[in-house]
Amino acid sequence: MSQTTPTTSRSRRELTAWRNAVFVIFILSGLAMATWVARIPGVRDGLDLGKDPSAIGLLILGMSVGAIIGLALSSPVLVRFGPHKGMVAGLTIVSVGLVLLGVGTSVAHSIPLVAVGLILLGFGNGMVDVMMNVEGTAVEREIGKTLMPLMHACFSLGTVLGAGIGAASAALDIDVSWHLIAIAVVIFAGVIVAVRYIPREAELGDEAAGAAQPKVPFGQRMRDSLAVWADWRLILIGVVMLGMAFGEGSANDWISLAVVDGHGQDNSTGAVVFGFFVAAMTIGRVAGGPLVDRIGRVVAIRITAGLGAAGLLIFILGGPLWLVVIGTVLWGFGVSLGFPLGMSAAADGAANPAARVSAVAIIGYCAFLVGPPVIGFLGKEFGLLNALYLILVLLVAAFLAAPAVRESSRSRKQPAAASASDPAA
Repeated sequence: MSQTTPTTSRSRRELTAWRNAVFVIFILSGLAMATWVARIPGVRDGLDLGKDPSAIGLLILGMSVGAIIGLALSSPVLVRFGPHKGMVAGLTIVSVGLVLLGVGTSVAHSIPLVAVGLILLGFGNGMVDVMMNVEGTAVEREIGKTLMPLMHACFSLGTVLGAGIGAASAALDIDVSWHLIAIAVVIFAGVIVAVRYIPREAELGDEAAGAAQPKVPFGQRMRDSLAVWADWRLILIGVVMLGMAFGEGSANDWISLAVVDGHGQDNSTGAVVFGFFVAAMTIGRVAGGPLVDRIGRVVAIRITAGLGAAGLLIFILGGPLWLVVIGTVLWGFGVSLGFPLGMSAAADGAANPAARVSAVAIIGYCAFLVGPPVIGFLGKEFGLLNALYLILVLLVAAFLAAPAVRESSRSRKQPAAASASDPAA
C-alpha cells in the first residue's frame, strides 16, 4: 500500500463500488477453499483412501505446491496483465480445478485427476490471494478507513457459505461432482461481474501500477523486494502470521476429519463443526476493527492467541460434542485477526510497503498451505488429534512476537470519518 497522498478524483459511489467488488473477490476465494474442505470426507470415500490421514495429506501437499507457485507468480502477473485480467484468470483456474476435483472423485475415481484439480485450485487461489490483498490495501488507503479485517471477514463469510452448502450437500447425499461444478460456475460468474467495478489504474504501488509507473529493471525490482527481509520487525510480524495462519489453515483442512475420525462423528457433523469454526472467524473479523481501535494490535493479538490456545486444547481433549464445538469456536476466534493485522502492520509507515506486504503474505500463505500436510504426516505417526499440538506451540510463538505489530507513530488509527485524502488514514 502506497504511503503517497491518494487520489481524490473518484466519487464516493465509485469508491463504495470498488470496495464492494473487492469484498466479493474475498468471498469467492473463501467459498472455493471451504467447498473443497467441507467435502474432504466425501472425496476420501470416493477415492477409497481409507482412514490413513497421510493419503489426504499428500493430495493437500499438491495443492500447497500449486499455491506457492501461484504466490510466486502473482506479482509479475499483476504487473503484466493488471488486476482485472489477473483476478479473472486466477479464479477461472480455481473453477477449472474444482470441476476436475469433482469429476475425479465421483466420475473417474482417479487420484491423479483429483491431484491435478487440487494443484490448479491451489495455484489459482494463491495467485488471487496476493492480488486481492494488494487491491484491498489500495481501497483502504483511498477510503481512509480500516477495512482489512472486514475484507478478511468477507473471506471467512465465503468459507461459512461454503461450509454450509457443503454440509447440506453431504447430508442430502448430493454427488461431490455436481456440488463442485455448481460452485465453480458461481465463482466464474462472480469474478466476471465483480472486476467491472475495480478501477483499471488504481494506485496499488510498484507491483500493480504497471505501465502507469516508470519502468524499473527486473534486477532492481528483485533487489528491492529482497531487501525487506533484513528487517527484524518484519520477520517477527511474519512469526505472528505464521502461528495464526498455520492454525487457520490446519483447521480448514483437518477439523472435519478430526471430528469424524478423532471424535467419532459422521461426515455431515464434521462439516457442521467446521462451519462453527469459520463462523467464529467471521464474527471475530467483523468485530476486530472496533476492538483493535480500543485496545491496540498488540493486546488484540495476545488475547486472541490465548483464546486460540485454550480452544485448541479443548478440541483436542474432547468430550461431549458440545464441548468440542466450544473448543472449535474459541479456536476460530483465536486465529481470526492475525493475518489482517499482520498485513496492516507490514504496511505501516515504512519505505516499500508493497514489498513488505508481499513478504509477510508469503510467510502467512506458506504456513496456511504447508501446515495441513505437516499435520497429516504427524497424524499418521501420532494420531490426528495429537498432531494438532504443533499448532499450540506456534500460537505461543505468535503471542510472544505480538509487540512487532504495534502501530507506528505516524500510522495510528484515524477516526472512521477521516478524509480519504489523508495519507495516514
